Amino acid sequence: MCPRCERPQRVCFCAHLPQIETETPVLVLQHPRERHVAIGTARMASLCLPHSTLVVGTRVDDDKAVVAALSDPARPAILLWPGPGARDLATDPPAHPVTLVVVDGTWSLAKKLVRLNPRIAALPRYALAPEAPSEYRIRREPAEGCVSTIEAMAQALGILEKNAARFSAMMIPFRAMVDTQIEHQSRLQGGRVRARERGRNKPLCPMDAAIADLSRVVVISAEANAWPYADKVKPPDELVHLTAVRLGTGERFEAFVAPDEPLCPSTIVHARVSEERIVGGLPRAAFAEAWRAFVRDDDVLCAWNAYAVAILRGRGAFLPERCFDVRVGAARWLGAKPGGIEALAKKLALDPPPMGEGRAGARLAKIAAVALVMRGPRPRRERAS
Repeated sequence: MCPRCERPQRVCFCAHLPQIETETPVLVLQHPRERHVAIGTARMASLCLPHSTLVVGTRVDDDKAVVAALSDPARPAILLWPGPGARDLATDPPAHPVTLVVVDGTWSLAKKLVRLNPRIAALPRYALAPEAPSEYRIRREPAEGCVSTIEAMAQALGILEKNAARFSAMMIPFRAMVDTQIEHQSRLQGGRVRARERGRNKPLCPMDAAIADLSRVVVISAEANAWPYADKVKPPDELVHLTAVRLGTGERFEAFVAPDEPLCPSTIVHARVSEERIVGGLPRAAFAEAWRAFVRDDDVLCAWNAYAVAILRGRGAFLPERCFDVRVGAARWLGAKPGGIEALAKKLALDPPPMGEGRAGARLAKIAAVALVMRGPRPRRERAS
């Protein structure tokens, strides 16, 4: 069990979490029944926001954290809550800084929590009109227009701080969690049989629409300065080497980024590059500027799992709105676990030349080759003799 996200290690989403600084304090009130729900999003959202507080309980009016959040005269609290009397947050936002209060639970549990706490119930109420249908494909919403807690928080903060793009990064761990759950359910419910019934020549990659225009598809591979998880005091993983290729044109990007933390000895071995290349890399700001000159607003960023995207974000680099996990797509396309990128490339008889230095360059070539192959028919499975 991961002590941070309180999920089993096989479905831990910590590697995908962004850290987004906010001007708006956030108080999340969670009903106790939601705390250990595997597909809940309140804890995920709070872990993305350093200035948020998560309080679990049913009678929370007198909780110290709640009292403190509701007592800030410079940022009076508002309740994100639909219904009669609620103002539209997008068209009629508060005229001053606020503290955002969000209630997490099923609709019946959330209503009970508000009813049991008069101070919470008395707060000014603001409602959201969802910008798009919920992506919460693993849980049925009570009505059309309802969204998950993390989707609501991302949209609300984007409105309050007038920067929707920055808070869209909260959707990356959410999408990774949803895709993992769907993949797991597919295996449990005979997904392989259903995949065969849909037709052997139909690609099942979730990137089908995105990779139709290859000029917008940017594949990345990254290496990090990462200390062992066993270390009691472990600095955050930080990007030190990024390789990228635009599939439609073959245009490439490669940069080393000087680490802010001491260089872990195993990083050099793992990344298969010299210490001089890493330590002599670009400063953080210069790297972010160079990367921004390469990537476009409407690009689709593709990586083998979400780790590369997470550490790229950790360097303060720009991320397009759409990011896709090639590994999850490969699992759906194959109807089976793909294994690592090296094993999958070997299975598909792909041996492309490296597209950059070290391990990142070799992996980039394989990820790009797999992404291109996934646009075609699924490989036939060999039958046991």
